[in-house]
Amino acid sequence: MIKLVLIRHGQSEWNKAGIFTGWTDVNLSEEGRQEAKLAGEVLKNAGYSFDIAYTSYLKRAIHTLWIILEQMDLMWIPVVKDWHLNERHYGDLQGQVKEVVKKEVGVGMFKQYRRSYSTRPPQMAEDDVRSPDREAKYSALPEGVLPHGESLEDALNRFKGYWESNIMPVVKDHKNVLISAHGNSLRALIMLLEDLDENQIASLELPTGNPLVYELKDDLSVVSKKYMLPLE
Repeated sequence: MIKLVLIRHGQSEWNKAGIFTGWTDVNLSEEGRQEAKLAGEVLKNAGYSFDIAYTSYLKRAIHTLWIILEQMDLMWIPVVKDWHLNERHYGDLQGQVKEVVKKEVGVGMFKQYRRSYSTRPPQMAEDDVRSPDREAKYSALPEGVLPHGESLEDALNRFKGYWESNIMPVVKDHKNVLISAHGNSLRALIMLLEDLDENQIASLELPTGNPLVYELKDDLSVVSKKYMLPLE
């Protein structure tokens, strides 16, 4: 049986403040660091180990992974960072307080921005100071590939190719894989693994800092899934 472990990063400072984060590179909150530490302890005590780990270019996911691997004494394993695992880009909403946006656009549109499969947020201008085009971490990427506002469908399409060409073969080789990423990039992966439709994925919410373990057959069909920590 193949086991694949997914974890949404621990609570970030902007999660705590109720701010649209997306690709903004914010730190974990203290609670988020404690969530990551507990996740590592629980995985270690349950006898888990990993051959390789994957994460995004965003430090809240990277720090979560580092803390988990330190707790498990696995700092030595290979870690692959790739921008395809980044959170969904929330466009011009990034940095805005969610409750303020809800009042401005109305509850219906707010739900569309947050949970719709295909609705994109207002796009961020390429010359915006917040644009990923201005960040050194993306400077080696070809011109025109970086998003400036994504729907969940866009994020899934971004993630899908990387999953199929880079992570899936490793999982199928029965390597023990840990993925530390984000709510929407992991929702995209779950949609693929469980063959969920647009309505099902719209209602799926992943808790921060709680390892989600999938047991898979060789064809990667799902046998079971469970969270390692109790759900609130």
